[in-house]
Amino acid sequence: MQLIEHISEIPHPFKNAVVTIGNFDGVHKGHTALFRQVRDRAETLQGTAVAITFDPHPLIVVRPERRPPLITLREQKIELFAASDLLDILMVLPFDKEFASIPAENFIRDFLIKTIGMKAIVVGPDYAFGRNREGNIHLLKKMGRELNFEVIVPGWITPDNMEDRISSTRIRQVVASGDVEAAVPMLGRYYQVRGEVEAGRQRGGRLLGFPTANIRLQDELCPASGVYAVTVETPGGRHTGVANIGYSPTFDDNIFTVEVHILDFSEDLYGKQIRINFIERLRGEKKFSGIEELSEQIRKDIIRAKEIFYEKQLV
Repeated sequence: MQLIEHISEIPHPFKNAVVTIGNFDGVHKGHTALFRQVRDRAETLQGTAVAITFDPHPLIVVRPERRPPLITLREQKIELFAASDLLDILMVLPFDKEFASIPAENFIRDFLIKTIGMKAIVVGPDYAFGRNREGNIHLLKKMGRELNFEVIVPGWITPDNMEDRISSTRIRQVVASGDVEAAVPMLGRYYQVRGEVEAGRQRGGRLLGFPTANIRLQDELCPASGVYAVTVETPGGRHTGVANIGYSPTFDDNIFTVEVHILDFSEDLYGKQIRINFIERLRGEKKFSGIEELSEQIRKDIIRAKEIFYEKQLV
């Protein structure tokens, strides 16, 4: 997959480009279903499978008060596009107020047709674009007849045993509530956060007997406070662990932290980037009577986490 980050990097139109456009926050299973249709149509036309997305998220520019916490930031988003193995070209284009002011018809004629060489576009039923979101499926189909490009609008994707369609909004809701398991059938993977390990309050190993890696969180969407069974990707490989998110009420210092105890692990991770995959929520955050009671609960959390790892074949 070729990554293009500015229109100036497009030397000429692509051969029979089949395009999908969107924010694609989360790069979830609904999005990958669109990519698959793009790939299938591109193969039929012996053309090029192209996805176009934007950075920053358009709402950050046009309606910052309504911007959602992002499920995937730029780095992970690009990784997930590449991992789908369905696209030839990914465009991550800078979005600003000037770009937002482009009329929808101009965007179609000047960019999608003249610059990209679009022969077909695949978009969801609620897709809208251009200045004031004036571009919609009706306009696309009208201009498709005029300019000879195909408009493909697949139906919504619904995971097995779920009534709700897959959406970035729904994923944000379940993750923010702590129901990380509910996100898995929509994402097609475990929800992940990333960050750099930094010095913490030095009490995990010293006071509790369970050393922890404290994370300077990069991601915007954080699961609800509580304790989670997780897997942890470090520079040295993948490990299992138990993560705590919240304010450590037993210690009354009211400082929000994300920290993880990695099982059977003793390497120094300070200053290194790690990734935490949330497997299942074990319990909510609770204030204990003291260090002894908290340590006993952590032991129980680890036992339960190991059972989950075994059940899900993660060990």
